[in-house]
This record gives sequence, C-alpha cells and structure tokens, in this order.
Amino acid sequence: YSDAELAKAVHACSLKLQEDTHLGNSIVLAYLKLGLFNHSLNVFASLSCPNLVTYSSLISGFAKSNQGSKAIELFMKMRTEGIEPNEFTFVAILSACIRVLESEFGFQIHGLVVKMGFLDSTFVANALMGFYWKFTGNLRLVFKLFDEMPQRDVASWNTVISCLVKEGMYEKAFELFRVMQGIGCFRADFFTISSILSACEGSNAFMKGKEVHAHAIRIGLEGNLSVNNVLIGLYTQCGRVRDVAVLFESVPIRDVITWTQMITAYMEFGLVDLAVKVFNEMPEKNCISYNALMAGFCKNGEGLKAVKLFIEMVEEGLELTDFSLSSVIKACALVMDVKASEQIQGFCLKFGFGSNVCVEAALLDMCIRCGRMADAEKMFRIWPVEHDNSVVCTSMLCGYARNGQPDEAVLFFLRCRLEGTMDLDEVTLTSILGACGTLGFEKMGEQVHCYALKTGFVTDLGVLNSIISMYAKCGNMNDAIKVFNIMPVRDVVSWNALIAGHILHRQGDEVLAVWSAMEEAGIRPDTITLFLVLSAYRHTNLDLVDDCRKLFLSMRTDYDIEPTSQHHASFVSVLGQWGLLEEAEETIENMTVEPKASVWRALLDSCRIRLNTTIGKRVAKRILAMKPQDPSTYILVSNLYSASGRWHCSETVREDMREKGFRKNPARSWIIHQNNIHPFYTRDKSHPQTKDIYRGLEILVMECQKAGYVPDTSFVLHEVEEHQKKEFLLYHSAKLAATYGILMTKHGEPIRIVKNIRMCGDCHTFMKYVSIITKREILVRDASGFHCFRNGQCCCKDYW
Repeated sequence: YSDAELAKAVHACSLKLQEDTHLGNSIVLAYLKLGLFNHSLNVFASLSCPNLVTYSSLISGFAKSNQGSKAIELFMKMRTEGIEPNEFTFVAILSACIRVLESEFGFQIHGLVVKMGFLDSTFVANALMGFYWKFTGNLRLVFKLFDEMPQRDVASWNTVISCLVKEGMYEKAFELFRVMQGIGCFRADFFTISSILSACEGSNAFMKGKEVHAHAIRIGLEGNLSVNNVLIGLYTQCGRVRDVAVLFESVPIRDVITWTQMITAYMEFGLVDLAVKVFNEMPEKNCISYNALMAGFCKNGEGLKAVKLFIEMVEEGLELTDFSLSSVIKACALVMDVKASEQIQGFCLKFGFGSNVCVEAALLDMCIRCGRMADAEKMFRIWPVEHDNSVVCTSMLCGYARNGQPDEAVLFFLRCRLEGTMDLDEVTLTSILGACGTLGFEKMGEQVHCYALKTGFVTDLGVLNSIISMYAKCGNMNDAIKVFNIMPVRDVVSWNALIAGHILHRQGDEVLAVWSAMEEAGIRPDTITLFLVLSAYRHTNLDLVDDCRKLFLSMRTDYDIEPTSQHHASFVSVLGQWGLLEEAEETIENMTVEPKASVWRALLDSCRIRLNTTIGKRVAKRILAMKPQDPSTYILVSNLYSASGRWHCSETVREDMREKGFRKNPARSWIIHQNNIHPFYTRDKSHPQTKDIYRGLEILVMECQKAGYVPDTSFVLHEVEEHQKKEFLLYHSAKLAATYGILMTKHGEPIRIVKNIRMCGDCHTFMKYVSIITKREILVRDASGFHCFRNGQCCCKDYW
C-alpha cells in the first residue's frame, strides 16, 4: 500500500519479539519496495543469520534502483559467508553488472553459473543473453546461449528479437517472430509486438506493420500503451497522417510519450499548428515534450518560434539537455541572427555545455550559417583530436563555399585530403564542385568529377547537378551538356542548371530550346525555372518580347506560380533590352505589391544603357526615396548621370553615398595559372610579380591608346583630380589580371579571367582593344555572365 509509516510500525513491533529470519526478510523486502534502502540495510544488519532470501532480496532491490555497486558488494559478502546463490540471485547480480558496466565481474558470474549448473535455468540464461548483448554486441554469443537453452519462455524470444531489431537485422527478427508463432506454446506479449513494430518502422514495412497491428488486436493488446506508442511512430514513419490521428483518438490511455509522439508526428507532416495544439492540450509536460516541439519548429523552418520556446524553458526552470541546446543552436542558424548566435554560444559556455561534442558541432555549424567564419575557424582549430572531425571538416568546407570564400574552400579541401581528415560524400563533393565553379577552376572540377565517377557518386542527382553547374561556370558548356544528356534521371534542378549555364553564356535561343524540351518531357517548372527563362529573352538573336510577355502573364494560370519581384525585375530587363522603357515603367507601376528596389534597379540599368535620362531620373528618385542600403544602387544612379554628361548630378549622388558611409563591394579579379589562384584588387601590389605586371600594363595601355583607346574617368568613384582618376582607372583589378595572363601564357592562348562584380565600362572598352593588339581571345566572367572579347568585339554586344 506504499505506507512507510505502517512498515516502520510493524518493524518496531517485531523488535519486541524473538528474532525471526522470515519476518526480517519480509520487512527488508517492504523497505526495499518503499525505496527506504538505509532502513532495509539496518534490518539486514540486525539479523544474526541472514539467509539466501535476505541477500537475494537486497541484491535485487539495489540493482533495480541503479545502485549496482552496492548490489555487487552484498553478493561478495554473501559468498564470503558461504551462502550459495540461486537462480534469482544470479538474475539480480547480472542486472547489477549491466547497470554499473561491470563486464569482468559479469564474465566471472557466467563461470560460476556454469560451475553450479544454473545454465539450464531459463531465467538465468535470459539474463546472460541480455548481459552479453549489452557488453559485446555479439549476436553470435547471444544466439549460442539461445540455441543451447533446454527450455525457453517468452522473455527468451523477446530478448533475441529485441537484439536483432536494435542491430537493424529486421528480416531476421521477422523470421524469428514467425518461428515463435509457429511453435504454438508461446503467446506474444506487448514487448514482442512492440519490438516487431519497431522493426517494421525501421524497415519502412508499412503493410507488415498493419499485419502486426491486426495481430495485436486479435490477442487483446489494442489498449496496451507501449504498443500504441510504437504504432504512432510506425504510422508517422510510413507517412499516414490520417492513420496516426485516428489511432491517437482511439487510444484509451495516454502518457507523456503518447502526447510527445503526436507532436513529433504532426511536425513530421508539416502540420505545425496541430502540433502546437496537442502540446497546449497536454495534461503533463516534460523537457522531452518541449524538445520535440522545438525540434519540430526547426524542421519546419520556424527558427524564431524555436528560440522563443527555448527562452520559455529557461524561464520555467526546465531541465536543459544536449538535445535542447542543439535544437536552439540550429534555430539560431535558421534565423541567421549574428547577435542571437553570439548570445546562445555564451549561454552554452556559461552552463558548461561547450565541452559536449554534439553541442560543439552544432555551434560550429551555427557560426558558419550566421557568417561568423572567423569564430568557426577558432573553434575548428581547437577541435579535440580524439573526436571524429570528418563532419566538422565538411561543415567548414561548406561554410567557406557558402560565405563567398571559394578559394579558402579549395585550399581547405586540399589540406584535409592531404591529412586524410575528411570523408568525401555527396555533401562534400557538391560543395567543392560549387567552389570550383565560382572560381572558374575547371581543372580541379574535372578531378573531382573523375573521383565521383570512380567512387560511384555520379549516381547521386545532387552531385550530377553540381557537375553541370561547375562546367557551365568554367565556360565549358559542351561538357555541361554532355553530363546532362547522359543523366539517367533528371529533376527540375538539372534543367535549371543547364538553363542557367546557357544564360551565363548569353545564349538565349539555346535556353528556349531547352525550355521547349523540358515542357515536352513533362517536367513541371518551379519559380527559378520561370525566372531563368524570362531572363533568356534578353539574349535572343531576334526580338521575342511578345513571347516573353505571354509567358510572364501566364505564370499564374498555366504554372500556378505567383510572379515575385525577381520575375518582375527579369521581365523589366527584357523590355529594357529591346528599348521598351515606357512599358517597363508601366509594368512596375501596375504591380499588385510594392515593388522592391531590385525591380526599379532593373529599369534604371536599362536607362543607363539606353541613355534615357528622362525615365532614369524618375526611377533614380524612386530608388533613393526607398533609402536602399545597397551601395551598388548609388553607383548605378551615378553612372547614369555620368553616361549622359551630367557630372554635377553624378558627383552629388557620390557625395550622398560618402555621407551615408556606403562603400562599394571591393572589385576582385583572378586568374587560374598552373593550378594556382592569382587574385588582384584595384591598385594591388601584393603579387610577387607586381613590378612585371605594372610595367606590362603600362605598355599595354600605351599600345591600346595608339589603337584609339581613351580612358573613361566617369567610372572612378573618388573625389580627386582628373590625372589621378586616370591612375585609379588604369589599375583596375581586371586590367591587372589580364596583363598577368598575357605575360604568363603562350601567344595565341585565350586569357580566362573571373571578376566578382560587373566590369566597369572602361575595363570593358579596354579589353576590346587588348583583344585587337594581342590577337588573343579574352574571356571574362563577371556578375552579369561571360564576356568573350575577340577582334575588338564582345559577345554581350555592349549590353551587360
């Protein structure tokens, strides 16, 4: 009856009587069941002749209460006093060994079991199977004990089936369950059914799970709490939300696990509101329930809600586990709030979670996603050598690639491969291929492609899509098309990658051919596809504005895609390309939502190219009234005024830009030579061959000027004298990179340059003249796409 006072009263009465070992044992057992372990020891100490029952009760009680060391101590005392253990004692002491991880002592107990002839005991053999599975994970030893058992009970079968399920050997577990049912004398209990249902969940065997569910109902286990909890997990795994909901409503008894399972289920199906409703209706919540809801928010991209829930947990004083911390760290990574990420990192360190490897890995990933690469590098440098660092190496590689440091990504990749600290998987290959594409590092991209072929990773769709993108960005559309053509399976990303490659090369007609093939193949386009196809009409040989307009206006009706600001900006650019500036302005004015600065910028860029200052002035006012934080917008407005000769207006915009503290993204150009990346900034003198490069550039400029080149100082954003403007202009990064390429390559070889922003008009003009005087083909990939300079002409037709 769980009445401690009554037990103490009985104990007090027994002290007045003559010592009775049987009565003493009953009192010991009563105290053990009440959790009064010190009282039970006091009774034990008062007995002059404790017997086997006394010791067995104490050993079993302490083992069950996670006090295995005390149980082992009592067993040794019993042996010292010459009392021989029985089968119940052996089961209890083996349980104690499992709880305190005493493997050596457990092996000695096995020897004693054999010596005393208790191996034939079903209970003892079951306990030994559990012991060996716990410490060795060796199913062969478990099966040996099972096969040699003269008699088995349901617990024997359950032990072996459970071991098979935990090991992921689901088919073997199913087979053993069928054998058990076939014998006839063994009736499956809730533990058997729960184990087999777990096997069904692990192997995605939904139909088999339904059969086991039906069997559970036949044998009267439909109301069992454990069985129903596993069933909720199974139906969640197999994607049957209706089955989960019906099962939950029909469950007669629910515990905190049942409610938490339902939260997880609804989150798995993306039904966030229903998961929150279940959470709010829970009669009793614990930290696991909170963790399930927080993890669900993260899974469904609700990072802010997850952070708020974590704050609630802290304020209510709930237990915080490693899982809690990992979830809130992931939430901060989703929100990508630098300040919040710094606060949660400080919280983890303050409360001592910083030394946990799972939390550390999550913190490193959070720093990367929040753009804190310097902090991520510090964490990586002190990463414990005893921990597997392959995962964090992959995170660092992805971080460099994601945060605009492709050259660092390549160097890090090469270092890790040399040290053997990184496993190459689909994620790693996709990241390094992306970095190679960004850099235009085709040779390394080819090597990664070869590795993917040798190791079989070319069967992965994501890797193949990355290979297409890499070749396209490196200027090799032929190989990009070859990879696309040999793909056994393609998704919308594959088609998008090919289309994006053609646009990068300003091949609008080829894009429309691919788009037609995509529609014939029955591939449904996504929002990115339509943005790319709309952009392609800027680069067609013929004026196909009518077709572009038709596609743009049919997005909702034909493809069920709502036009975004990106789509509007793309359509406006096409109209501007073909000189329809008035229609472009009208299109923006008629937008159902407030147009973003990017849409007006597309029109402003067209006004700059078309030298239409009338519309350009109106657009510029619109943009500047929006107070954009992007300095490139101010540069675009300034260049518009400069191009039309309105120098005073241009300088006013630049002054406004300086007052607001805006600085444009520093221009950076690079060239790949002998498998090394050679980067250049404006007026850069850090290269080891700076003297040769500058001297070569001076000669190149003089030769170009003889051919008619005149520096256009309107592209200099500095308030300096005219002669100083020319100095700034002549040492732009693209010019330095081109000069280095000419100096270091053989005559007649093409020069390949990559630039992180759009080329200025002066560099564009300069490259035309360089292509004439050097008789070289110069390929420049900037933010607008590829420029191919040949014989004084550019493939962009001066519209970029």
